[in-house]
Amino acid sequence: MFNVPNSPAEVSAALSNHGYLIDEGLATVVYLSMSMQRPLFLEGDAGVGKTELAKVLAAWTGGELIRLQCYEGIDSAQALYEWDYTRQLLHLRTAEAAGRTDNDSGVVEDELYSERFLIRRPLLRAIDHSDSQSPVLLIDEVDRADDEFEAFLLEVLSDNTVTIPELGTFGAEKPPLVVVTSNRTRDVHDALKRRCLYHWVNHPSLEREVEIIRLKAPDVDHRLAREVAGAVEAMRGMGLYKPPGVAETIDWATALGKLGESRLDEQTIAATLGAVLKYREDQERVTTQGLEMIMAAVTNG
Repeated sequence: MFNVPNSPAEVSAALSNHGYLIDEGLATVVYLSMSMQRPLFLEGDAGVGKTELAKVLAAWTGGELIRLQCYEGIDSAQALYEWDYTRQLLHLRTAEAAGRTDNDSGVVEDELYSERFLIRRPLLRAIDHSDSQSPVLLIDEVDRADDEFEAFLLEVLSDNTVTIPELGTFGAEKPPLVVVTSNRTRDVHDALKRRCLYHWVNHPSLEREVEIIRLKAPDVDHRLAREVAGAVEAMRGMGLYKPPGVAETIDWATALGKLGESRLDEQTIAATLGAVLKYREDQERVTTQGLEMIMAAVTNG
């Protein structure tokens, strides 16, 4: 049985044991979120580890990870529940063939709108769970949804209950641990943020990123890990369309290790950019304008 941690330091140590290195500020807000049973709102650039934190929290607590991926046009039915109309129609036809619809129409209608035909979407699954350990509900990239969906989320997260007219109200005996993420492609309404504990997630410092590389790619030696981290830090300062995230840093270091490289030079960087930069425009900018800057960062690092 999972016990709520007693301090931010305990959170930091536990997540580190699960392969996620965390700074003091993030460890503190995670601790407060768990102890106060408040949703955690993580905002930051793509690739800084917001989604990964939710996955690691699920692994640590032993709760199921339930993910609601937001996108433009998502509505409450896709997040909460839907009726399985195909199975309902088959059931109705079976009842008609058996002659039940004439004499037992009320019973048949009740059967059609029973939990047997209910499709539980992520929010309902998280709120009406039956596990001994609360799940981790990841509401990912909420900034991609619209204002109406935000208002709906606010209502659900405030009450931790869901009402289905045909079945009644479902409530959470043990509220889920909620992690909401945003890449800040647009501003999320203040009302939703006020319901949560907020933290802006930065890219890791150079030293922290070296630690992450060594943890995730243990075959890469410390010298190469430091050069990779320094090069990535320089790329993030170049105004690229999609600066590399932590996952790209790890991929690049791993790729260099597979190639048997022990040092970074301009030729090696140019040949392996596909592991760290995923847009042609960014690769061209680095190769035509940024290699000297990157090599300076590598040398100084």
